[in-house]
Amino acid sequence: MIEITDSEICLVELIKRARRDDAGAVVTFLGTVRDDEDCGLEHLEVEAFREAALAELEVIRQEAMSRFALKAAEVVHRTGSLAVGESIVAIVCSAGHREEAFSGCRYIIEQLKRRAPLWKKEISEKGERWVGGA
Repeated sequence: MIEITDSEICLVELIKRARRDDAGAVVTFLGTVRDDEDCGLEHLEVEAFREAALAELEVIRQEAMSRFALKAAEVVHRTGSLAVGESIVAIVCSAGHREEAFSGCRYIIEQLKRRAPLWKKEISEKGERWVGGA
């Protein structure tokens, strides 16, 4: 499942959806908003080209599913105004073995950061700036 939402991410629900009887490993990644180098980050504004992001995230998910023999891959990315410490992205992968689950999860987050049309603007004491994004 792929989702883009402005609501809090429920990691427990994602884990439930990813569990399989034939999966010996469930790996989770939870990305959170951080204040890099104590720059006084007040919050992060996250925007998405929703339709294109959903489509690209599904392509990335399918690539990971086949490449790493995943049983399931759940991806949720938040949009909107997020405070330091809040969840921004969650990925849960299940596989027969831990190596596949870890590799699939790493692949998804790395490709998401490179390819998905998602943008972040940092709002801090020093002003505003756009960071990262595909």
